[in-house]
Amino acid sequence: MSATAPDPLDDPRAPLTRERTHLADSRAALRAMREDVEALDIKDVAANWVNATVLARQIDDRIKALADLSDTPLFFGRLDYQHAPGAEQAEGAEGERFYIGRRHVHDGDGDPMVIDWRAPVSQPFYRASKKDPMDVGLRRRFGYTGGELTAYEDEHLSDPSETAATSKLLQQEIERPRVGPMRDIVATIQPEQDEIVRSGLGGTVCVQGGPGTGKTAVGLHRVAYLLYAHRERLARTGTLVIGPNRSFLHYIEQVLPALGELSVQQATVDDLVAHVEVRGTDEARAAVLKGDARMAEVLRRALYAQVTMPTEPIMVVRGSRRWRVPAYELEEIVRELLAREIRYGAAREALPQRIAHAVLVQMERAGEAPDDRVQDAVARNSAVKAAVKAVWPPADPAKLVLRLLSDGEFLAEHAAGILDEDEQKAVLWAKPVRSVKSAKWSSADAVLIDEAADLIQRTHSLGHVVLDEAQDLSPMQYRAVGRRCTTGSATVLGDLAQGTTPWATRSWDEALAHLGKSEGVIEELTAGFRVPTDVITYASRLLPHIAPGLTPVASVRENPGFFEVRAVEGMGEVVAACEELMRNEGSTGLIAADARVPALADALTAAGIGFLAPGEETTEETRLTLVPASLAKGLEYDYVVLDEPRAVVDGEPDERTGLRRLYVALTRAVSGLIVAHTGPLPGQLAG
Repeated sequence: MSATAPDPLDDPRAPLTRERTHLADSRAALRAMREDVEALDIKDVAANWVNATVLARQIDDRIKALADLSDTPLFFGRLDYQHAPGAEQAEGAEGERFYIGRRHVHDGDGDPMVIDWRAPVSQPFYRASKKDPMDVGLRRRFGYTGGELTAYEDEHLSDPSETAATSKLLQQEIERPRVGPMRDIVATIQPEQDEIVRSGLGGTVCVQGGPGTGKTAVGLHRVAYLLYAHRERLARTGTLVIGPNRSFLHYIEQVLPALGELSVQQATVDDLVAHVEVRGTDEARAAVLKGDARMAEVLRRALYAQVTMPTEPIMVVRGSRRWRVPAYELEEIVRELLAREIRYGAAREALPQRIAHAVLVQMERAGEAPDDRVQDAVARNSAVKAAVKAVWPPADPAKLVLRLLSDGEFLAEHAAGILDEDEQKAVLWAKPVRSVKSAKWSSADAVLIDEAADLIQRTHSLGHVVLDEAQDLSPMQYRAVGRRCTTGSATVLGDLAQGTTPWATRSWDEALAHLGKSEGVIEELTAGFRVPTDVITYASRLLPHIAPGLTPVASVRENPGFFEVRAVEGMGEVVAACEELMRNEGSTGLIAADARVPALADALTAAGIGFLAPGEETTEETRLTLVPASLAKGLEYDYVVLDEPRAVVDGEPDERTGLRRLYVALTRAVSGLIVAHTGPLPGQLAG
């Protein structure tokens, strides 16, 4: 690795000057591309106002995608190929030079000035090595201060005399302090991460990654890559990123726009299943049982139990003629529809047409020549409609779940052989509820309603879904997500050691099965890029107690970071620790057991220290965030003060969940961590 590149000019600054010139020219070209789009006149292009509206929205999205973020590098690397693409064996073939960046930029003649990082020609920037240079002679990385190019670093992959070394610019970018939302990792993607990012659209990938391994960023960059490689298909089918809560979604929401992708929706699982207003909560055991996959079969039984076999014939009157469909023939039609196992609602819509067809067969036998209009008229006949209502009544998913949870006999009938008596009692509401609107639905109830809704009418499927922090989902929640990508694929991201719900995932194979993606490939990221060595080593003491057999994260950072376990006498010293860390550049998080947050907020206010809540964007003026431990998952701060670890553990319903919550809290720091405690530390942290 060399700090400068050979150059024919005497001035050693010449290479940097030329690269800055190329950056300025590229920014000017991007500006020109944006101005060209802004100047488009669609008055005489659109055939009508609908087309005009759609076209105007597409142009507006394109303008936004071409925005030049002044404090973000337009390109971060350069590849000098030894040969022209496709001419590797040609004698004297001249290689090409490509600048690798966040988006494609071309000049007025259409020649590329910056190549999108997702393009095939950019792949060697992430994967080429001394052992496999992939025809790359030189790889150059650029260093930036804000949006200004300030340094470069060369790696001569084809030079056997140059020994491989860790890139200092790469390390600086990984360890760079952060203020504001999550950044993209496009300049620092590692080979094992790149393999996951560029995996195909057709397959589902599950990424097990410990703290700081970049699994969330990998998942988001995979979405960006898929949108690049399969834009037309995904534009039709849609993409969705699912996170654990709104704070987390706000934290990651700027990553994709920074890569020029604006069309990806974001939601929580609760958003997906919001058929009713959630106003209640469940006891832990009830929530676990309601989230159990067995409830899907209970719901299916209860729904289809409403279908009854006809005992009377149907008499259809048309003009002076009467057509009789006997009960046995109606029963055959109903049984055939049940045997097809199509959605309840679809079968109910098909039933009147099947009955009408039976009538048309009789008409044809009698010498008549009925057409489709006659069949539709018969299907709307009052006698047919009455028979359908009696045999296959309409179903409402919320009313179905309401009856199951409030009617013990109804639940017992359809849960027989699935849930035992104690389990049935656990899920039943203590008091009967009069209506859907008056019920205090829980989050688990809403998922049951979503399951019932899908049994009645198929849920719309998207082209690709990213599910982050997946380890906290119940089997029924996995099913709810899986319904959103039955015809698409998924990227599942999580860490089994960070599961902090009573129903937390036990294995990824099991999770993929509930998701409906048993064929999914499980990848494991074990190289830690964000958490300092001393911090992750300390936190990993908990792994044998919370996730036996899981591979500990190995930090690859050269900077060991700052770490201290500090005995304090009260909250005043906790506040002082925050002030100490805030003297450093970057963001600081104060993480505490939920019950201690109000008192800490008062202590910070009394000390005149401004602070934010999770999800609020840090600024240069306000860089401290007060984080309840229950919301810390997925968030990162340059420096963290962890208040009273024992209180974090004791704040959970059981010790294992509490230790997992503590593991999450311990691993939120990027540069330094102070563990502040007045009482004894959990024994599992002993060396």
